[in-house]
Amino acid sequence: MCVMVIKRGIPEVYRGTVSEEITSAKDFLADIEKRFLKSEKAEASALLQSLTFMRYQGNGNVREYIMEMSNIASKLKALKLELQEDLLVHFILNSLPIQFGQFKISYN
Repeated sequence: MCVMVIKRGIPEVYRGTVSEEITSAKDFLADIEKRFLKSEKAEASALLQSLTFMRYQGNGNVREYIMEMSNIASKLKALKLELQEDLLVHFILNSLPIQFGQFKISYN
């Protein structure tokens, strides 16, 4: 009975994804948790991919661009995929165009 009440409170779009074999609220919540874990992995993968392929196009402020990359790294950290600071710096330097060559040399 408890599961039926919980299911009624969930939007219809998501109800179909929950197994009919679930008979307790505990099992229901465990099933929902598994689905969110899968989506966290997909989100982490998408964030890592965007961080890897980001390139500064010369549009806007370089500082804002670097902050955007740092923000992505923070999101990855929240998903328990932490990048070391040195690795993030290398991602940032490698994403800058050739005009920043002197800056890259100075850093190294």
